[in-house]
Amino acid sequence: MFRKLAAECFGTFWLVFGGCGSAVLAAAYPALGIGFAGVALAFGLTVLTMAYAVGHISGGHFNPAVTLGLWAGGRFPAREIIGYIVSQLIGGIIAAAVLWVIASGKNGFDAALGFAANGYGEHSPDHYSMLSAIVIEIVLTGFFLIIILGATDRKAPAGFAPLAIGLALTLIHLISIPVTNTSVNPARSTAVALFQGSWALEQLWLFWVMPLIGGLAGGVIYRTLLEKRY
Repeated sequence: MFRKLAAECFGTFWLVFGGCGSAVLAAAYPALGIGFAGVALAFGLTVLTMAYAVGHISGGHFNPAVTLGLWAGGRFPAREIIGYIVSQLIGGIIAAAVLWVIASGKNGFDAALGFAANGYGEHSPDHYSMLSAIVIEIVLTGFFLIIILGATDRKAPAGFAPLAIGLALTLIHLISIPVTNTSVNPARSTAVALFQGSWALEQLWLFWVMPLIGGLAGGVIYRTLLEKRY
């Protein structure tokens, strides 16, 4: 169990550091900024690489919504949920702390300006409403779980699940960065919100509740409607 929890901690660290780090350090870098597309790809690459690196140890969740969705889909035991979520939060917060130390080395840096935090309304990148944020976080997290459950089904092509999951997360970010800065992951949202320190903490509830609802819905949909009975 310790190895599983350590794998989830390291994997979530890499997701937050790589994905949010690309947004904070590289997205708008003068003349060479990677933009939304680059940030989306960075998030997908973090999951893809760590799924191959430690997925065989812990299953490669790196996300409380994924853990809960896999439980709803009948693929994960309830007794391990809390340990996984705590490990994911620890890994994400450590990553955000390391990123803050690096980013603060630049003159003019101010985490209060955003720090890759998720938001809606005036804190949405393109000023989308709370309703838009609710719908997109539920829908995208639900489909993320359907993709994960399908790609890891024992009848799916072996060895390709991390590719499908990483590409799915890239697509999710391409769709929703303008709406909420893309969460679909409460650990990722919590980690950077703690360092943003104001409005991100006030809006954090949405980026826990909606991804968890979406994860549960995706798990139930796959298990009841799509999964083949062997």
